[in-house]
Amino acid sequence: MRSRLHPVIALAAGLALAACASAPETEEEAADERAPFASTYAPQQSTPTLLRNATVFDGNGAELANADVLMRDGRIVAVGANLSAEGATVVDATGRFVTPGIIDAHSHLGAYPSPGIQATSDGNEATQPNTAEVWVEHSVWPQDPGFQRAVAGGITTLHVLPGSANLFGGRGVTLRPVLGARTVQEMKFPDAPQSLKMACGENPARVYGGRNSSPATGMGNVAGYRQAWANAQRYARRLEASENGEGDPPDRDLELETLAGVLNGDIILQWHCYRADEMANAIEISREFDFEIAAFHHAVEAYKITDLLVENDICAAIWADWWGFKIEAYDGIRENIPFVHAGGGCAVVHSDSEVGIQRLNQEAAKALADGRRAGLEITRAEAWTWLSRNPARALRIDDETGTLEPGRRADVVVWSADPLSSYAVAERVYMDGALVYERGQINDRPSDFELGQAYRGSMQ
Repeated sequence: MRSRLHPVIALAAGLALAACASAPETEEEAADERAPFASTYAPQQSTPTLLRNATVFDGNGAELANADVLMRDGRIVAVGANLSAEGATVVDATGRFVTPGIIDAHSHLGAYPSPGIQATSDGNEATQPNTAEVWVEHSVWPQDPGFQRAVAGGITTLHVLPGSANLFGGRGVTLRPVLGARTVQEMKFPDAPQSLKMACGENPARVYGGRNSSPATGMGNVAGYRQAWANAQRYARRLEASENGEGDPPDRDLELETLAGVLNGDIILQWHCYRADEMANAIEISREFDFEIAAFHHAVEAYKITDLLVENDICAAIWADWWGFKIEAYDGIRENIPFVHAGGGCAVVHSDSEVGIQRLNQEAAKALADGRRAGLEITRAEAWTWLSRNPARALRIDDETGTLEPGRRADVVVWSADPLSSYAVAERVYMDGALVYERGQINDRPSDFELGQAYRGSMQ
């Protein structure tokens, strides 16, 4: 009979092991980890694994029948037919589908965790129009039960953003959904760039106009952006001059430091924007101040300006069918994602929801069906790029994850059926080659928040 530890003891033991695993091994690593809030993420221990005889979506748009996927040392080694299983654990995936792990480019898990009460709603520093100085990771609660639900839905990476009350909402962070993490640093995707969240449209105008302060209109929004970027350019020039021995550096300003990071390319820009004309204005601002936009988020009218998005190498992170819930979202269409894809754009399916993140595969399926009804010939493997390769590109981590190319991180999901079917569930989820979730097994552990609640309940 298998012995089982008391769940509280088991969790404590797991955390102790995680602490040992994430300890630095060299003086150089220790020095790196002394950087402010540096990643301490350490992959779980993995064993070489061969997934045998599955239908494989490679993340680059190809579908392979009766194919194998070999993972070793946390990386993809090969994808193909009849691969050698020497030294590897073989998992029979006959009748199953294998894909890269899903990447959600727009999440608020941890900052707006479950339970969703006022005390835990920590994602909007709605105190002034420009709060570029804040970092959402400092609001992320690693015990959020939503991380477990996300993994069960095939999520292996997510980008957490601040809310959209402000013109400049603060820095976003790319995370690994590490179950049992004690700190957000244990979840940070190594070397993934931070982002800056900006917002256009009704949100900032409503929030600050309602306080009888600027911005209260679309023109107030644009003026606020431009003045902030002008200030950031001056700050960046003074920093550069001081580094060249030309005068003293400016006093440290965390707000301008973030914007200067966007100007020099260290921080990527994720911009909440619904309407086509406002996205076009944002592109004009990026040209005026010489910075790049990684993605527009929500982008309900992206289908109207796909050519502009392609020309400027900007992804569009979109809901499958959320629109019409306010005026700036009124002119949406269900074919938005497939139309952006068909126009050569970088289409991304995002959640913006603690519920939607659990079923992003079904969101992609809805968009694919709408595109096909409109006469677009899009394969299911192409649609999977909206969930893996394209969000990885928008987050600038596509050299590490998002596809099953050899050398990429072994972020892999085994699905019970076609993952673009409402009947499919994630049976196995691998992160860096380690099996982190197996449906129905006792290692499907809850967050320690839930564990504590269950423990206290059992004592009553």
